[in-house]
Amino acid sequence: MRHFKQFKELGGFPEVVESADKSELDQIYQDILIKDLLIRFKIRETKSFRELAFFYLSNIGTKVSFNNLKKILKIASVSSVKNYTEYLESSYLYFLISKFDYSLKKQIVNDKKVYCIDTGIAYNLSFRCSSNSGRYLENIVFLELKRRSKDIFYFSEKGECDFVIRKGRKIVEAIQVTEHLDEYNKEREVDGLVEALEKFNLKSGLILTNDEEGQFQKNGKKIKVMPVWKWLLL
Repeated sequence: MRHFKQFKELGGFPEVVESADKSELDQIYQDILIKDLLIRFKIRETKSFRELAFFYLSNIGTKVSFNNLKKILKIASVSSVKNYTEYLESSYLYFLISKFDYSLKKQIVNDKKVYCIDTGIAYNLSFRCSSNSGRYLENIVFLELKRRSKDIFYFSEKGECDFVIRKGRKIVEAIQVTEHLDEYNKEREVDGLVEALEKFNLKSGLILTNDEEGQFQKNGKKIKVMPVWKWLLL
């Protein structure tokens, strides 16, 4: 747990892990924005570009709409938002995933969810509050799914499931991530997962938490609860 907490707060850049100097994270972030992107793509609207990058950093694991971002950040056009986002993705600083839909057209137009390449960068450089802590856990899970070469989407209908994994034409896994399960969130988290399991005819699903473990059934579906750190070691 101590090592996992360190990983969540420092991220995975080797030089930062060795030095434990969080100020190096800002230097890495600025180098990516300035050297890799602003200069390479000759971006003129530097303020808008930086604000978009910071907005993504501060909204890890949340749904974003290009049209809303245009209005919020007062960027000239939706096309500019899309272009800036593509630049950020090309540097591997951010990844955006789509809501799963059998219609490719709907996948393209639906809101995306955004994740950062390094949880240390997101944890230390974003505008955050204590209520966001579960988002960094979700970011860690996303990065591991990416490392495992999974085809990742999110699911949203009546409820929401953080990750559904496609293999071929079928959804084969459903994963929910929450810092902890309690009387305030358990129904929401479980119902969102079960809805995805029923939608894709899956027998079991996984809830990843900070340190809880167990197993139970809901609507005939087997739900396994596991700490993220243990899942990472599988």
